[in-house]
Amino acid sequence: MHQLIIYGAPGVGKGTQAELIAIKLNLEHISTGAILRKSAEEGNELGLLAKEIMDRGDLVTDDIMNGIVKDSLKKINKDGFILDGYPRTLAQAEALSEIFTELGFKDIKVINLIADENEIITRLLKRGRSDDNKETIANRFKVYVESTSPVKEFFAKQNIIKDINGVGEIEDINKIILEAIK
Repeated sequence: MHQLIIYGAPGVGKGTQAELIAIKLNLEHISTGAILRKSAEEGNELGLLAKEIMDRGDLVTDDIMNGIVKDSLKKINKDGFILDGYPRTLAQAEALSEIFTELGFKDIKVINLIADENEIITRLLKRGRSDDNKETIANRFKVYVESTSPVKEFFAKQNIIKDINGVGEIEDINKIILEAIK
């Protein structure tokens, strides 16, 4: 069973790679961003609150995110999972570790996609989502840099994180990831 987390800055290609990996390995793709956007589209209170927070470029609270992820992980009925967009804070990483223990998940692997900031800004502006404008992107980078260093250290201490260059052809990057998680 594959138990993966795909990690990296907004726009680095996490969602694209997670979708490919999920298809190729028959994994449940748990995208917290997609779950939150769907909730907002459906007009439920949690979704609308999350949308307001995301539109500012800020992070949705840990409690909301932890609950969404735990519920999703409980429903896994494929050959494993790939988490996309979570954890983003040290508190989330610590909570996730507890969730994994509670649910009996072991041998977790973290893929950290890396790309130059200018490359990512270009990608995000081309993507065209409602929260992809220069001001929001700048704030998301600031939040990402401030909140993720402790998360990377948390995974590094467990020796489960692998850095992978996220710039290049999608299929080439995918092959490198698949080789790294064998």
